[in-house]
Amino acid sequence: MSELVTGEAVALELRTARLPSRALAVLIDLAAAFAVYIAVSVALLAATASLDDAAVAAISVATFLLVLVGGPIAVETLSHGRSLGKLACGLRVVRDDGGPIRFRHALVRGAMGVIEILATFGIVACIASLVSARGRRLGDVFAGTLVVRERVPAGRASHVPPPPPWLVGRFSELDLSGVPDGLWLAIRQYLTRMGQLDPQVGAAMAERLAGDLVSCTGAPLQHGVPPGAYLAAVVHERQTRDVRRAFAAGDPGASDGFGGGSGQQAVASVGPRQPAVPDVRDTHNAEAARARPVVGAEPEVEAPPATGFVPPA
Repeated sequence: MSELVTGEAVALELRTARLPSRALAVLIDLAAAFAVYIAVSVALLAATASLDDAAVAAISVATFLLVLVGGPIAVETLSHGRSLGKLACGLRVVRDDGGPIRFRHALVRGAMGVIEILATFGIVACIASLVSARGRRLGDVFAGTLVVRERVPAGRASHVPPPPPWLVGRFSELDLSGVPDGLWLAIRQYLTRMGQLDPQVGAAMAERLAGDLVSCTGAPLQHGVPPGAYLAAVVHERQTRDVRRAFAAGDPGASDGFGGGSGQQAVASVGPRQPAVPDVRDTHNAEAARARPVVGAEPEVEAPPATGFVPPA
């Protein structure tokens, strides 16, 4: 794992490529380059059959330089560090600061590759890659480049993994009011990306974040609790509290945050008193009672209301 710092002072951690994957990529590139070289040489040999030996030798040297040296340089420049072999192995050549390479970087790497790979059959490149802490050969050292892995197992970028079951609810009494938002963001980013990090780098980052969280909460880290699991459990506890607070805010009249028996009375007591609205069912029942005939009395004929509605007899 290599930690680079960009121009915005952001630490960028890249997983460097090691010797086996780089050697496989070089073999694929050399096989493709020699196939093209042989095809071009056969075509030129047939086209220059009438020339003398000196001209044929000059054309052969020029073909070798153009195909086996200029070809990889052009491919890396145009593809921004992704040759055929690196594309197959999921690798890419980048600058030391993580940016894409340019022509001068590819030129230095290609020129040194003639000595490291072609002239010495890759022995010098293998020794330099084994000695370097980031697996760089001499061409990378002089060009200021680095070969990194692009195919990294991606975790869920927007989902924080749940804590272990035995830690759920264990930090319910923890005071989280003193934890700044920046620390919460750093912890969340670590939890969502911890599957992509190198185990050693991830463990060191978890210990550092756990130490910062302990200093903000004032409660020491319990013995036997891994730092990563501790961070996941504390984030889960904070999310649980946010959910409870959201439910309590949605029902202000509830005493326990989940009941709704007195919520309507509390809402009705706020603000000016509104006039009572008569119940339509009570009005209809009263009209029906008046319209019902009384035993022993003369039926009265009432004029229909102005609305045209005649109550039922």
